[in-house]
Parts: sequence; structure tokens; C-alpha cells
Amino acid sequence: QLQLVESGGGLVQAGGSLRLSCAASGRTFSVFVMGWFRQAPGKEREFVAAINWNGRITSYTDSVKGRFAISRNNTVNMAYLDVNSLKPEDTAVYYCAAGLSADASRDIATYRHWGQGTQVTVSS
Repeated sequence: QLQLVESGGGLVQAGGSLRLSCAASGRTFSVFVMGWFRQAPGKEREFVAAINWNGRITSYTDSVKGRFAISRNNTVNMAYLDVNSLKPEDTAVYYCAAGLSADASRDIATYRHWGQGTQVTVSS
């Protein structure tokens, strides 16, 4: 079983930045595609960004392109999401997830392992 633990969330003003981190343990991290999803109150969980096993392929939902950046470091079993130019509509619980896929999958069904989430709140 792969365990995932997110950190780095918080309260930030609009226009601010955060680095969300995801620490993985329990299985070989480098075989997994890593994704970030978010869920706002009353809404479904939605795809934000993904990165394939070697970091060469990334994908983003349109609303965060140019503002968010996903990365990973397989030597320390970490994935990251740099969130910049934050907007109030980015407020949500952000989840790190892992799955098995050849590319940077946007499909939530790909992801079998989930963290507990970290809250990001953006004030206007």
C-alpha cells in the first residue's frame, strides 16, 4: 500500500503563492503517476494537475495553466504543486493521488491511492 501525506496548505491572500507537498511511502514511488485534485465545498472533486512517472509529461486543467506547476523528486519520494497567482475560486481541499498509467492521466479512476488532503483558502 502506498501512503500519501500532503502538507503546505494555508490561508493566503489573492495573488499569493503556496507550495503543496506530497510525501509518499510504502511502495516504489517512481512507478506511479502523481496527480493533484481539489474539492471545494458542495462540489465534486476535480482534476488539477498530473505528472508521469519520470516527470517528462505533465497535464493541467485549463483554469490553472500558467499559474500552477507540478513536479516530483523520485529520489526523495516527493511530489509538489506550486500554486501561484491564487484566486478565491482556487479555495478547496487539495488532494495528492497516485496511480498506474503511462502518461499524466486526468482520469480520476486512474488514481488508487489518496492522501488526506490539505486546505487552501484564498481571501479576496
